[in-house]
Amino acid sequence: MQKLFGIQYLRGIAALAVVVFHAAERTDGHFAIGAAGVDVFFVVSGFIMWTISQSRPVTPAHFLRDRLERIAPAYWLATAAMVAGALVGLFPNLKLTLGHVLGSFFFIPVRSPSTGDIWPVLVQGWTLNYEMLFYVVFAGALLLPARRRLAALATALLGLVALGLIFESRNPLLATYTNPIILEFLLGALIGKLWLDERIADPTTGLGLVLVAALGFAFVGFTDAGFTPLVFGPLAMALVVGTLALERGGLIDGWRPAAYIGDASYSIYLWHTFAISVVAKLASALSLSVWVALPLAVLGGVAIGIAGYELLEKPIARALKHRQRAKPLSSMELRGRQSLLDLRRLLRLRWLRVRGNI
Repeated sequence: MQKLFGIQYLRGIAALAVVVFHAAERTDGHFAIGAAGVDVFFVVSGFIMWTISQSRPVTPAHFLRDRLERIAPAYWLATAAMVAGALVGLFPNLKLTLGHVLGSFFFIPVRSPSTGDIWPVLVQGWTLNYEMLFYVVFAGALLLPARRRLAALATALLGLVALGLIFESRNPLLATYTNPIILEFLLGALIGKLWLDERIADPTTGLGLVLVAALGFAFVGFTDAGFTPLVFGPLAMALVVGTLALERGGLIDGWRPAAYIGDASYSIYLWHTFAISVVAKLASALSLSVWVALPLAVLGGVAIGIAGYELLEKPIARALKHRQRAKPLSSMELRGRQSLLDLRRLLRLRWLRVRGNI
């Protein structure tokens, strides 16, 4: 799959929005709309999973393994850092129980003994519980022929949301797995299908969609009206479709600093609260105004995220990639690669015939 700079920029913007949201929350500022960065992440995730799965043959087991290798190691390290910090007294408000810690490491929704909310030890890790649900459902859809996968995905996710509307429950599993926010992954997958079918909007319409999304997020941010996934999901969808339309129209160029923030967005998302907590405590002790504390907290959050990306995420990814290269291909992978080679030969043969060379 080609690198889409627009998608990279959206990942970076979404991560920065969440950083500013948490920084404002801890420094007496206000940027609640930054929480919508998660909704953009979910739509982008659905888009990426769909386009990747359609570009090469992949089994459900290999898909889940790849996703775990991409998501879990850095998250486990950040969670372990939180647990260690709590044990030595760095986080006095964080209460630990064995069930909550195990649930956090294994992406199982559990209520926090500290607040009663359905949060893991690393609070922002709540989104990964939804990601893992999506990955499992998506892996199941991969068992079906390609033409039926989107319908199966839609049926499963819509069915879960309908179940939650019928049976309201405080059970952490049911409350998480039936939340309407999971439909944002479906919106992303639908965008992925439109993109691959070359049915995405034209650049002019795309620009309009980006403006509508920006104005919509701004309206919610200023009024707090419609602060729900049922509003954020369509706005995020409009933003992603509009960005892809501009990309396809050749109106988005590669800008390395912005693309780099997109590359580092996952680590920024995982690690930013560590730095924000330190800056917030220093700001309180020094009586710094929000106009000083907030930008310092944002810079600290981004800096620690970039450090995590360079020192942890990238080395881990390189090690896993090296291991995969050294591992012999399975029979299905060999068949898949041979099928792709046969298809390329066939297309080249037809092209040569059209050119009159054969």
